Order: sequence, then structure tokens, then C-alpha cells
Amino acid sequence: MHIVFGGAFNGKRQYVKELLENRKYVWYEGKLPDQAASFLVIAGIEEWVKAQLDKGIDEKDITRGIEQAISLQPINQQIWILTDMNRGIVPVDPLERELRDVIGRLYQHLFKKADHITRIWYGIPQTIKGADEHENLYENR
Repeated sequence: MHIVFGGAFNGKRQYVKELLENRKYVWYEGKLPDQAASFLVIAGIEEWVKAQLDKGIDEKDITRGIEQAISLQPINQQIWILTDMNRGIVPVDPLERELRDVIGRLYQHLFKKADHITRIWYGIPQTIKGADEHENLYENR
């Protein structure tokens, strides 16, 4: 699994699109995949988590949903695009604070599972974990 993370509007999605320009993939935005594909890109899970919390679904069930999504596809055929929500001011609203906390713990779980992690900071990729040459990861798969 390759995780690409960074702040909002820092170029994460563009980076992934350029990384996969010669590959076929299925892009899930704001929801989890429900079936396998040749290659999966999962983005905007923060919106999915928020919707689950709004429905009263607890963190354990949210984590189970993420685990089910991961198990649909070989882990080396997935890219997760995550927005860093844990910097800055702690929200006053209790639901927004809960979202921030749940996302933080969920990201820790995902980061442990990932083989490759890339942080995007204003369009500049930085390898945090795994191979330095991400472009080569996807050429022959």
C-alpha cells in the first residue's frame, strides 16, 4: 500500500494522477471501494469517516470498514490519499474534535500497514517510508 498524504490542496491528487498516468485504475472519492479492480486509488476517506460518525457508527466499526476495503485488493495495488487534519487549532465543535481524533488514530493504523508513504508539501513529494523511486513502483504491475 502506498499512502500519499499532506495538507488540503497541496497537490496530492495531481501527484497520484501523474504517478499512474500509464496505468488503469479505479478512483474512489469520499467512499470506500466495494469491489476489486486492476488498481485502486482511495481518496477523501475523511468525508467517509465524518459520515460514519454522523450516523453514530463507532470507531471500531469504522476501522473494520477500512480493513475490509484494504482486503479487497492486493496491498501493493492500492494508493490511499489522506488529508492531514491533525495540525493547527483543535476544533471547538465536539463532533469535529472527535473526527480529528478518529482520523489521527486511523492514519496511525494505515501508516503502519503501508509499504510506501509520500508526504506532499505544496506540490513537492517527500518519501517518508519505502522506496525513493515511487515512479518505478507502478510501471510493470
